[in-house]
Amino acid sequence: MNIDDVFQKAASNFKRHLKNNPYPGRGLVLGCDPNGNLLLLYWIMGRSENSRNRVFTLSDGGLRTEAADPSRLEDPSLIIYNAVCRTHRGFLVTNGDHTDRIHQVLMQGGSFQDSLLTERHEPDSPNYTPRIVGLLDLSSSPPCAELRIIRRSVFSEQHSEHWVFHYPELKPGYGLGITTYQGDGNPLPAFDGPPMLMPLDDGAEQLSVRYWDALDPYNRVALAVMSIPADDTAPYWRICNSRNRVLGKKD
Repeated sequence: MNIDDVFQKAASNFKRHLKNNPYPGRGLVLGCDPNGNLLLLYWIMGRSENSRNRVFTLSDGGLRTEAADPSRLEDPSLIIYNAVCRTHRGFLVTNGDHTDRIHQVLMQGGSFQDSLLTERHEPDSPNYTPRIVGLLDLSSSPPCAELRIIRRSVFSEQHSEHWVFHYPELKPGYGLGITTYQGDGNPLPAFDGPPMLMPLDDGAEQLSVRYWDALDPYNRVALAVMSIPADDTAPYWRICNSRNRVLGKKD
């Protein structure tokens, strides 16, 4: 496959799975912009009012979900969590509270593989949403990426399949992406397949607009793009939220 074919493949995946798809669900892309800056993209979507009542906020150098209006929050489980955090190896991103469990294992000297062995898909019958995980590994030279999908076994909801993908090289202008769902439905069909080649052929500001505009306006909730300079100085964040955060009243 020549470079023109690679670009067309990435553009086709973007159009098919994001722009023309009303509900890919939560998703992440890891890669590199044309200038060599590492990129991490993460977004959330929602069909219920409880899921849509969220915003992204920065916290301790990472990213977390918060209720847009805490007074209207019905059930925080599965929707309020740390999404991105820094580890000694780089940046970890997930779609749930397994961020904290994986981070704890890594910071105690455990391996990335070991931190995931006990994880299972979400218990949200009948969807059984996959847990997705990305690690932008800055400890290797050159930086690399690992993506994991933990989805319901085809045989039983009591067990999970673990799909593991390792990318030893990140090419400028491209990323690798996974989402929780293939599209809309009842139940929601789980993402099926290897990570998708995605276009990252611009800077963080421009990419945040392009990806945000590609997500269905009715179902999109929040999107964040993190750009890490090649010298690993402080990351730059760009966040898009569908809703404004309602702050508590002071006495």
